[in-house]
Amino acid sequence: MPRADATALIVAAGRGTRAGGGLPKQYRDLGGQTVLARAVAAFAGRVAEVVVVIHPEDRAMAKAAVPGVRLIDGASTRSGSVAAGLAPVTTELVLIHDAARPNVPGAVIDRVLEALASADGAAPALAVTDALWHGAERVEGVQDRRNLWRAQTPQGFRTAAIRAAHAAFDGPASDDVEVALAAGLDVAIVAGDEAAMKITGPEDFARAAMGTRMDIRVGNGFDVHRFGMGDHVMLCGVKVPHDRGLQGHSDADVGLHTITDAIYGALAEGDIGRHFPPSDPQWKGADSAVFLAHAADLARKRGFAICNIDATLICEHPKITPHAAAMRARVADVTGVAVDRVSVKATTTERLGFAGRGEGIACMATVSLVTS
Repeated sequence: MPRADATALIVAAGRGTRAGGGLPKQYRDLGGQTVLARAVAAFAGRVAEVVVVIHPEDRAMAKAAVPGVRLIDGASTRSGSVAAGLAPVTTELVLIHDAARPNVPGAVIDRVLEALASADGAAPALAVTDALWHGAERVEGVQDRRNLWRAQTPQGFRTAAIRAAHAAFDGPASDDVEVALAAGLDVAIVAGDEAAMKITGPEDFARAAMGTRMDIRVGNGFDVHRFGMGDHVMLCGVKVPHDRGLQGHSDADVGLHTITDAIYGALAEGDIGRHFPPSDPQWKGADSAVFLAHAADLARKRGFAICNIDATLICEHPKITPHAAAMRARVADVTGVAVDRVSVKATTTERLGFAGRGEGIACMATVSLVTS
């Protein structure tokens, strides 16, 4: 369950020029998603809200990368951007995170939240294990590495305390822990993770891509609708002439219902009846594309992309092949998936069973979701 008392504040207002690529690094692709989208997805299901601080010139790119997320214009400095982002936060706790750390594991986020139960602030870090020297072109001395840490984000705080700390801080800060310490706040150290590396230069994109965590889900759907009165059937969003119609509370589109259930199944979100109860009169005669669009949007909000859709309609009549291309195009349009990732085909039961007797149409579908 999301922590109702916590907000994630993701700082993405920098220009990211050192990373190359012609775009600010937070909007570059990393394994099929933008760096920013990955950073936002890391907090899905863990906090009440995500707020992203952006450069004012990047608003269009930010809206495309993280639709529906609250966007706040940042300032010319990181400290100023954090202060701007803190202004609308109303939860007791806030987790301040660099967009340039897109692969932060959920376990790190959870450790920060847990530590805030007994500290003003908490931040993940990795112990320094390499030998440390100081000098210019020649080694001038050795630095004791005991009790030295490599700082990471998210850095969590009680919102009121870190907001006041930023208001009182004068000058640039390396991170929000520095601001907190200047205000006398107690900051706990929790275990970080190498996966939460920061993308700085061009070479870091390859390292970050290797560290992405791919989550693959597969869902199955099956549905049946009987024939009744009518002069057409709706199948996969296409009106197909027929001497009978299909019975159902909505438009009885057995194809779209099945694909919708397959997406819900991959997400472990039940079925259509859970989200759109047939007892609710507002869904009587509804276009089943509404259901499918809801399932696809839910997958996106959970950080998944639909990899492919494979649906098989089971009936003797009407003939599906003449309409299959239009069906694929309609499913692709509703889900936002490329049409070459959508398959709609048909089979018969060799005149066996209810479908073979022409009593109705069945459909089965498989959908794969992936996030990486």
